[in-house]
Amino acid sequence: MASMVIQLMGLVLGIVGWCLESSSTNSAVWRRRSHGEAVVTSSSHFEGLWMSCASNSLGAIHCQRFKTILGLPGYIQACRALMIIALVLGLLSVILATMGLKCTKLGSASEESKGKISLTAGVMFILSGLCVMVAVSWYAARVVQEFNNPFYGGTKYELGTGLYLGWAAGALAILGGGILCTSFKRSAPAQTRAQSYNYSASQPQKIYRSAPASENTFSKAYV
Repeated sequence: MASMVIQLMGLVLGIVGWCLESSSTNSAVWRRRSHGEAVVTSSSHFEGLWMSCASNSLGAIHCQRFKTILGLPGYIQACRALMIIALVLGLLSVILATMGLKCTKLGSASEESKGKISLTAGVMFILSGLCVMVAVSWYAARVVQEFNNPFYGGTKYELGTGLYLGWAAGALAILGGGILCTSFKRSAPAQTRAQSYNYSASQPQKIYRSAPASENTFSKAYV
């Protein structure tokens, strides 16, 4: 019962992490234009992985998708790829984790095979969280580097909401995957003890039954 609760907890954390990953990927506020040196702050400009947006003092927001893919900086393309990989891994992890729950019936699958499925889902959750962590940390490092560079002549930006969503998503996905892996380790020793007990209990019976047969064979040969 305790291991089933632990599995459910890991699955819930993984699902919440995957939802935050999706929100972070679709967010248009990965970086926001800094107003530290601006005199008029009635308008703002912010960018995400897929589009660039601008808002005016009236609250109207105009967004435009990036017109080119190959013309974007390399780190943006890498962050896009990492976030997509994280979403695919997270979705597969949710499906496998649901199949590996002890309260889920999966044909004639044994507890050991379901435990391996749950372990695989946990590892994939951890990989998904690591992909998100790498993407948002890489993007944030470039934003901070450009902001602190006194010789940078372009527009300076600050960290946006999408990055914080990504960090939260990565942390929850890694935590959920670790809990799923831990639940598999809890159930493994009990199965090992049961198998060793059955083997040791059946071994004396084989030795006891084979003894009379050898004696009869010897007596027949002697006669």
